[in-house]
Amino acid sequence: MDKKFYITTAIPYVNAKPHLGHALEYVIADAIHRHRELEGNNVYFVSGADENALKNVQAAEKAGKEPKEFLEEHANMFKEFYKLLRADLDEFRRGTDEDYHWPGVQRLWELADKNGDIYKKKYTGLYCVGCESFKTEKELVDEKCPDHDKALVEIEEENYFFKLTNYQDKLYKLISENKYKIYPDKRKNEILSFISQGLEDFSISRTEERSRGVGVPVPNDTEQKIYVWFDALTIYMTGVGYGYDQEKWKKWWPADLHVIGKDIIRFHAVYWPAMLMSARLPLPKELLVHGFITSDGRKMSKSIGNVIDPYEVLERYGAEATRYLLLSQIPTVDDGDMTFEKMDTIYNADLANGIGNLVSRVAAMVEKTNITVKPEEKKISKEVGKHVEAYKLHSALEFIWDRIRTLDKYINENEVWAQSGKNKERSLLYLIEQIRQIVTDLQPFLPETSKRIQAQFIGPRIKKENSLFPRLD
Repeated sequence: MDKKFYITTAIPYVNAKPHLGHALEYVIADAIHRHRELEGNNVYFVSGADENALKNVQAAEKAGKEPKEFLEEHANMFKEFYKLLRADLDEFRRGTDEDYHWPGVQRLWELADKNGDIYKKKYTGLYCVGCESFKTEKELVDEKCPDHDKALVEIEEENYFFKLTNYQDKLYKLISENKYKIYPDKRKNEILSFISQGLEDFSISRTEERSRGVGVPVPNDTEQKIYVWFDALTIYMTGVGYGYDQEKWKKWWPADLHVIGKDIIRFHAVYWPAMLMSARLPLPKELLVHGFITSDGRKMSKSIGNVIDPYEVLERYGAEATRYLLLSQIPTVDDGDMTFEKMDTIYNADLANGIGNLVSRVAAMVEKTNITVKPEEKKISKEVGKHVEAYKLHSALEFIWDRIRTLDKYINENEVWAQSGKNKERSLLYLIEQIRQIVTDLQPFLPETSKRIQAQFIGPRIKKENSLFPRLD
């Protein structure tokens, strides 16, 4: 039986349309997913929609729509966004799914409650709607949430809390010993530092009134709804059957890799494993934390006017080029900068004049000869595999493009177009062999482009086709 590999992306709030950061996360996860499949793994790829949040209700009200209609529209928008990026999901689980999500959420709650980790109390605290969480004074910057730059709202209510304090030592040991491995190390060290400062119990429910009736009911308490993190994070399990298909869940769980952005690391590296430990359930194996996309060196902001719309990027360059631009120009675990000017330059240099021109030149030269080739199965090169498995996708693409540049140099220095007889045949067969390897290595990153080049170079005769990436004016 093939080794299983279960991978997820974060479960986004669906209060607005997807942004460029979502696109980055989805193509990172999809490239890893495709690589694992090519390596012979049986892969399952899951995401979903975090719908049971106050910010979603507020966004619906602002749009003048009923929450159900608004959530349906925006959840479908995210689901379709994966398809636009050629990210091939196996399951998209919605938080409002009463048949396939709610039973698992309530089951997780009941297990944690049974083990003594849930209690009810009155509480007054500073609440950030953007984060959907309470904040302590030490977390604030100028009395505002540092992630959303907004003042917090003081909330007083009675709700349920999870005893995170029971798991401080266990979490530190789990992460420091890499039993739950966090990439990169700097994010791991941030979390260990956070745990060392002392954990606090956190709220896991909201009143029926404040949740506006939206959400999964707390078992045996009709006046409370289960709150975002205990709800949304469970999509990672309900996406593979938890709560309704035990056989499927046992086949795929635990997750082999969660892919998330650095702004939600605390919930995935601290809250999530603690909740699972409380329920005595298997823990995920690895957490990959990617950075943010900046524009002109500054965080994207509507007020600054430097927001890049991913739909505009897709319209301008196409899905394959968009994947390349995101995966090659943004270091996988660090921040990276994007502007349309930079994307135009990279598109022309690496795609139109790079892989596109190389394939076109070689095909045109071979077409004029009597050379025939046999179909040949190739494996992804070791160097590319090592980079992907170290979660350095940008390094894998740099390796591939170094080879593309080397082949261009080979053609020019040896003036292959002017050669004849056996010399030309040897040169062209070498170039064909190298292009076939490049195409194999490109499959996880540019799947459609790889198929087009493979079809062209599969043989027995090779012919020049239309340009892969037409130059931008």
